[in-house]
Amino acid sequence: MAFSFLLDTFWPDVYGFQLKRTENENDAEDITIQTFSKAFDKIDTFKENHEFKTWLIAISKNVHIDLLRKKKSVFPSPDENGSEEEAFDIIDKSPSPEDKLITEQNLANLLRDIKKLKPHYQEVINLRYFNELSYNEISDQLNEPISNVKVKLLRAKKLLAEIIKKK
Repeated sequence: MAFSFLLDTFWPDVYGFQLKRTENENDAEDITIQTFSKAFDKIDTFKENHEFKTWLIAISKNVHIDLLRKKKSVFPSPDENGSEEEAFDIIDKSPSPEDKLITEQNLANLLRDIKKLKPHYQEVINLRYFNELSYNEISDQLNEPISNVKVKLLRAKKLLAEIIKKK
């Protein structure tokens, strides 16, 4: 399959690029997965007179910048009139009983949606997000190449997102 070939061919380049930028394996892996997801969604915008690797790296760089912006908006810096202490004055965000109930209902809905996926997609989502296994551990457990695991997880997440959107 073409996507598997592209993933196998360019994964090390994109992952290595992000590992140097983030200095964190988990962040580099997450950004690389998001990069391939965006690239696969926007493959029709690729211009053949450019290098594919360069196009992927540009997407990867933009994904990383977007994540940094999101993090920055979550942790705002002190403004000119405020003090640094005000910036660290964080509201107690421990969940209320109502929040816990909503979370449990949302989890039940998510589990119901996951059960609508084909069994091999259910399995990879379960291993990654509920058992919190690494890609290498999932690869070993399923006896599949790591690139297949990543593609399968990517497809499972896309299908799950489509199921959730239909509600």
